[in-house]
Amino acid sequence: MTTQQIYKLAIELGIKSDLRGVEKVKKYLERTKKRYESLSKEQKEEFDAEKLTNPYSDTRVLVDGGKKQIKRVLVGIDAEGPELLLADKLGDIDLVITHHPEGSAYADLHSVMDLQAQVLADYGVPINIAESLIKPRISEVSRGVAPINHDRAVDMARILKLDYICTHTIADNLGANFLVKLFKKTKLETVDEVLKLLKNIPEYKQAIQVGAGPRLFAGSPENSCGRIAVTEFTGGTEGAKEIYEKMSQAGIGTIIGMHMSEEHRKEAEKHHINAVIAGHMASDSLGMNLFLDELEKRGVKVIPCSGLIRVKRLKK
Repeated sequence: MTTQQIYKLAIELGIKSDLRGVEKVKKYLERTKKRYESLSKEQKEEFDAEKLTNPYSDTRVLVDGGKKQIKRVLVGIDAEGPELLLADKLGDIDLVITHHPEGSAYADLHSVMDLQAQVLADYGVPINIAESLIKPRISEVSRGVAPINHDRAVDMARILKLDYICTHTIADNLGANFLVKLFKKTKLETVDEVLKLLKNIPEYKQAIQVGAGPRLFAGSPENSCGRIAVTEFTGGTEGAKEIYEKMSQAGIGTIIGMHMSEEHRKEAEKHHINAVIAGHMASDSLGMNLFLDELEKRGVKVIPCSGLIRVKRLKK
């Protein structure tokens, strides 16, 4: 596989596992194309053409040195300067993959957050309310990442002549889809049962050994879990804290997330929602592993580092 082929596979897998459903993602891309066609010549020159085929602005090829075959990849949850130096030191690494975005993918992280509104709508929150609440948060995230030195690691990869890509929302989609299917086929009654189910997943089981496993941030283990929603797992970063009231009104009893700020935790608790936080690195690892299995099926050797808990689910 080439770097471009790996990138295209990532987008394909991300779309297939998107909680909105493939048809809604296709319609999203169609709307993007219509917006592009309505732009002036000058505006089209500034438009990011990748968005016409890739709905995930935080998943990108950052450095591509050519059409060489990729045989060995170094993969981390955060693959930045130290990991790039490690790849250079190892000497036989063809591509470095970071889960968390860098470069232009980091600068445009906020653009994937509208995904959250549709996911919430599918759980019963009126779409107009979900969109109204997420828009200010999208602007907030955009302003927050604006001053960051986005290209620091990208420049380093370029100097070291290392191919470099990031796979953020596509992996989060894979992880979220995995959990949604698991919860749908498992009848759970209490929050404690939710925690136990998560703790049996290999990535989370390993994370427990280093104190980073699933935890209950709001609610009680004895509480009835009610309707379980995987709403804080994909879509860029943490959404609007005001959404918990609307989620509660929509009949959601328990949410599954990767991480949660104290401000958001208090809002979830205030509106009687059980907040199960699965763990950041373990959750990212789950999604990345599902993607990396597909690479290994195609003959690519994966070298994990930087917080990636590698668990293989390859079918023999």
